[in-house]
Amino acid sequence: MELVGLLAIAAFGYFSYRRLLSYLHILQQDDYNNKRFISWLISSKSFDKYLSLVLVLLAVVFYTAGFKTEATAAAAIVFLGFAFIQNDPTKKAKKKLVLTQRAKRILYTGLALTTVSPVTWLTLHSFWLWVVAVQLIPLLLCVGNWLLRPYEAKIQQGFRQQAVDRLNQVSPTVVAVTGSYGKTSVKHMMGHVLGLNAKAVVTPGSVNTDMGVARILREDLRDDTEFFVTEMGAYGVGSIARLCRFTPPHIGIITAIGPAHLERFGSLENTAKAKFELAAAVLEKPEGRMILHENVMQYGNAFDFIAENSDRLVIVGEGPASHVRIDSRLQTKEGMEIQVAWSGATYSLRAPLYGFHHGDNMATAFAVAVTCGIDPDKVVTALRSAPQIKHRLEVKKQPGSATYIDDAFNSNPKGFVAALELMALLAEGEGRAVLVTPGVVELGDEHDIVHAELGHEAAKNADVVLVVNPSRIPSFRQAIDAVGETEVHEFETFAEASDWLVANTIGGDVVLLENDLPDLFNDTLNI
Repeated sequence: MELVGLLAIAAFGYFSYRRLLSYLHILQQDDYNNKRFISWLISSKSFDKYLSLVLVLLAVVFYTAGFKTEATAAAAIVFLGFAFIQNDPTKKAKKKLVLTQRAKRILYTGLALTTVSPVTWLTLHSFWLWVVAVQLIPLLLCVGNWLLRPYEAKIQQGFRQQAVDRLNQVSPTVVAVTGSYGKTSVKHMMGHVLGLNAKAVVTPGSVNTDMGVARILREDLRDDTEFFVTEMGAYGVGSIARLCRFTPPHIGIITAIGPAHLERFGSLENTAKAKFELAAAVLEKPEGRMILHENVMQYGNAFDFIAENSDRLVIVGEGPASHVRIDSRLQTKEGMEIQVAWSGATYSLRAPLYGFHHGDNMATAFAVAVTCGIDPDKVVTALRSAPQIKHRLEVKKQPGSATYIDDAFNSNPKGFVAALELMALLAEGEGRAVLVTPGVVELGDEHDIVHAELGHEAAKNADVVLVVNPSRIPSFRQAIDAVGETEVHEFETFAEASDWLVANTIGGDVVLLENDLPDLFNDTLNI
């Protein structure tokens, strides 16, 4: 019995390793925040179900009948079986688990805790405790994360200091961008324009935390770097102020203030306060300049701030108060075209990008570049070769099959509507417009209202709508049904929706993949 029990514990250890990878994947997505992880665990009900049920059945059939050794041997086999069928998030995930040194430390500490847990070893005397041991896995991962916090803080402080020293040594112009939406797109456009006209380093992808930025500064900043372009994300009031102390910006951009991530901030007023921490930091420098989209002016504090610092601001928009004024915009099947007026001249900006909202992003990138001293005609030329931004209205045309619009990383209402309009444009005269979406995340009290509006827009632009996880967005489905002219199918997962697409779409159809919800609030582990 003892030998069989030890073999069962070894098998459980291997299973725990595979299961911990899945939970670590979720924990990593929100910067290793235990509180948000536990909240997700409870709300998504992503605790173990199937393995625990099998263990209960083994206990009933074998253990209580006196076949204790046989029950333990069967448990070992079951652990190995479930380990092998466990998904590996380092290989199969839209946003894969990255096994950084920190992630590995948390993983192995969690694994050590699961295998030395008194509950695990007491299973040698009580088979029923295997269920408890399995259920403890995500909690022990959090315990491991908590135990490592002092050590991680020391390591991170060292990385920060190295990054600060490198930034001070090179002393580039720091360009920082934030906003409720559009910040990553604007960052990539700015990086492209600046990179063609100067020595520039841009933080990749959606990197916007201090540790992510520190890594880029330590590894990528060169001695001749003239511009360092970084994105600043916010998890609440004070987040951006901390990032600004880390990488003090010379030029700042606020792309928008809106309901995206409203659950984090509680109100749009708090959102505006958080975003304007960037403006306060920039204007501490005598040479500091801010570029703002006109939509931020509707908030009281923002309006007062703009009035007090008008000589150091560049406003982008369509209104008369805009310094870079968008006079027209046109979405074609080849890309976006806009006319902007600046400093008494008119410029035609063209880029092979899709989505009406990219007109604002292009104008903002233009404003930043000319503020950085780039000749406006060179900005015009650079934008013509701007690359598509992965998973943000990325159009993928395949001869003989459906065209896909990959907007998987979008999660804001304005971008959603722009994507719907693009889908309808590309499908016009070609085939059906097919929308696949689970809706938008983190809207707080606006959740049902916004999804009702999006449902109305979907009904206007789509021929077919595939609703993923429909129970979380009932107002979306109801708004579509109210129009009554759109074919609707419901699926619990993206995998099921993908199977429908494979079986039912044909050449000429245009498929919009709108937000795949990598956010931990909406991921559920089917375990």
